[in-house]
Amino acid sequence: MPFTATVLTMFPEAFPGPLGVSLIGTAWREQDLWRLETVDIRGFSKDKRGFLDDTPAGGGPGQVMKADVIAAALDSVDLAGRPLLYMSARGRPLTQARVKQWAEAPGIIVLCGRFEGVDQRVLDARGFEEVSVGDAVLAGGEAAAMVAIEACVRLVPGVLGQPESLSEESFEDGLLEHPQYTRPRTFEGLDIPEVLVSGDHGKVAKWRRQMREETTRERRPDLWDRHLANRQPKGR
Repeated sequence: MPFTATVLTMFPEAFPGPLGVSLIGTAWREQDLWRLETVDIRGFSKDKRGFLDDTPAGGGPGQVMKADVIAAALDSVDLAGRPLLYMSARGRPLTQARVKQWAEAPGIIVLCGRFEGVDQRVLDARGFEEVSVGDAVLAGGEAAAMVAIEACVRLVPGVLGQPESLSEESFEDGLLEHPQYTRPRTFEGLDIPEVLVSGDHGKVAKWRRQMREETTRERRPDLWDRHLANRQPKGR
């Protein structure tokens, strides 16, 4: 059974979106290397008007998605040992390490919230893991779900044309990726760094490592500090 991503959403028409194009889209539509399913949460509402939200307990603005409706939608899905993810601004940050773990599972099940969020009880009772794609608030979880799914699917064997390209990407060893260049050799007065056209693979590798370290130190001091800590000898 291929890696299968199942999305619980109020807007199934939002998918596949960018998941349906390029190599990832081809791997889904033509090669069956992974599969995408959507479940319309509205279809599980007990209200004849299809409502699946109610006012927040304790008062306040907005609406909250109901626990029983979400639970019913989830119960219609074969869990198959797949992690349950809820895309939430208050969740733990999405990281490459976590993506790798999910990509090794049979797939993932992703809940997309709307309004003020979902009833906490269904998250706790069903064991959802809250995941954030950044320190910003979105109108709903669909765009964030696509980010999580794409990050996983591109690690599925056969999806990318050149698997070796994964080895030097950002976060693979705790560092950001080095800058990339291609022809023309000169663009608006800027040249490709000489070392990259020298033909000396040793010097190229050294330069790329140096650039990865400098970029990480400048742009993500949190990652740089973690990288330095991981390089320290482990005490007995």
